[in-house]
Amino acid sequence: MAKTAQDVLRQIKDDGIELIDLKFTDLHGKWQHLTVCADMVDDAAFSDGLAFDGSSIRGWKAINASDMAMVPDPNTAWIDPFYRHKTLSLICSIQDPRTGEPYDRCPRALAQKALSYLAGTGLADTAFFGPEPEFFLFDDVRYNSSEGGCFYSVDTIEAPWNSGRLEEGGNLAYKIQLKEGYFPVAPNDTAQDIRSEMLLMMGQLGIPIEKHHHEVAGAGQHELGMKFAELIQAADNVMTYKYVVRNVAKKYGKTATFMPKPVFNDNGTGMHVHQSLWKGGQPLFFGEGTYANLSQTARWYIGGILKHAPSFLAFTNPTTNSYKRLVPGFEAPVNLVYSEGNRSAAVRIPLTGPSPKAKRLEFRSGDALANPYLAFSAMMMAGLDGIKNQIDPGDGVDVDLFELPADELAQIATVPASLNGALEALNADKHYLMEGGVFSEDFINNWIDIKYEEVQQLRQRPHPHEFTMYYDA
Repeated sequence: MAKTAQDVLRQIKDDGIELIDLKFTDLHGKWQHLTVCADMVDDAAFSDGLAFDGSSIRGWKAINASDMAMVPDPNTAWIDPFYRHKTLSLICSIQDPRTGEPYDRCPRALAQKALSYLAGTGLADTAFFGPEPEFFLFDDVRYNSSEGGCFYSVDTIEAPWNSGRLEEGGNLAYKIQLKEGYFPVAPNDTAQDIRSEMLLMMGQLGIPIEKHHHEVAGAGQHELGMKFAELIQAADNVMTYKYVVRNVAKKYGKTATFMPKPVFNDNGTGMHVHQSLWKGGQPLFFGEGTYANLSQTARWYIGGILKHAPSFLAFTNPTTNSYKRLVPGFEAPVNLVYSEGNRSAAVRIPLTGPSPKAKRLEFRSGDALANPYLAFSAMMMAGLDGIKNQIDPGDGVDVDLFELPADELAQIATVPASLNGALEALNADKHYLMEGGVFSEDFINNWIDIKYEEVQQLRQRPHPHEFTMYYDA
């Protein structure tokens, strides 16, 4: 049930809440926050926002145009479980206090524009997204990068490389081998209680929860399952998911990361995203008697996804580390085809039974370092472009793409092999994102500049493994 500003103000008064935590998402997909006294939040705050200096947020306003306002969404109110003092949390969108217009570099405001564009097309009125973020839990993480050296080290008691380690009380051996983390029970799976606490806490904060389990990588990879939601709520849920995972992990003396590839030679972590369009309360992706029971609308949507994936990967896979996961042999789909139930395709059509309401597609290439507001909006814009231009995705591919002969595999389009490749694709193919002013050219160019700097940071540094390969060459 939707909440109003009055509902939240009543909760503040009835529960004696003294502090309000205002959270917003920056360009990179990280939460920032400001805590204010409860008397600073009144009815006007939910329309006009609360002022703050945006000049120190990466990629946002310059110092001479730094005044911005956080506008809280009353539907996102929950008591923050990690603060000692009772504090009400609210997720905000950002607007320009001079004009009252949404700030065009605010990811959440951009997602709201994407939904307005969807409604304006007449093609659909609701977009559902079901994200599946994965993560690693480690017991110890150390890293450094300087002019004279560079290293990283990650460790977990579950890791196969610790089978010979001296451990306090004795090494009990129950390690998980590479790629054998799906689904061992305790004592191999050491994180059952941690995941249960994470999942149940997410449920207490209003996220519709489903399940949790160990994931494929032996070195501490996990997933919590949540149900689908409308686009912005689904993105809000991803941000809350990450917040809960990191803070519960810290409580148990562990550290969580959503890096796609923190461990060499084991599976990386992705964020598969289920998606569907509805109109007037009816699903648009079901078509009885067709391949995978897909409607023509769904096929065109897939056509848009497959055509534009190289460019929108700049948003769904936005880091240099993302492309260390996107290599064959580690269950990361790199081939731009679709299939019924085939997990080696970039787009999978889950087996959902006879219900038209369950029909959806799953884009499997993305990862959880994506800013969810930008990633979901970009995928929806690609799919809508496919519908508008009736882009044919071709036939579904049901063979295991990882086992195809090289000559056949060479005929299949693939995702870019690097972040730089995705940025080049985005620069060449961006107009579908700019329809209806959803992504402005300024936003896209700013994103390319920021991400290209990350590419350059990695390009100009020696890699530790290069010493293994080349030092005495």
